Amino acid sequence: MSSGINKFNPSVDKRFLIVLSGVVWSVAGIMLLRLAVKWLSGASSQHVLLSGAAGTILAFSIHIFGFSKIVSRNSERILSKEGRVCVFAFQPWKSYLIIGVMIGMGMALRSSHMPRHYLSVIYIGFGGAMALSSLIYYRNFFRYLKGMDK
Repeated sequence: MSSGINKFNPSVDKRFLIVLSGVVWSVAGIMLLRLAVKWLSGASSQHVLLSGAAGTILAFSIHIFGFSKIVSRNSERILSKEGRVCVFAFQPWKSYLIIGVMIGMGMALRSSHMPRHYLSVIYIGFGGAMALSSLIYYRNFFRYLKGMDK
């Protein structure tokens, strides 16, 4: 009975899952940054400078105080598993609810009447933090490979 269930479990090697996690975080971060750049392309140079600076400060803050800790915990959890790992295990299941809420909030903000140069600060902050934090996955992948050589 359990073998029937296991054939529907998309499992991968944990090294691949670490890289896949980094790619997912990188792509999501780049998508948010791309939207912010698009919104700022029509703004005045003053708005671009202020929004870019505020978004960059926000990105580093979110990365240092939030996302880097999440990514490190996720990496440790993945690398501690034995054998193949479910492809959806790059985050705990409860995190998928948080992702859904964040996507919903992003959609609500985009459909709001908030000026885009203000909204770009939030998108630069979260997009930049995700892109920065994805680098931790890549670093952990290469550390894991290096440790396998010993």
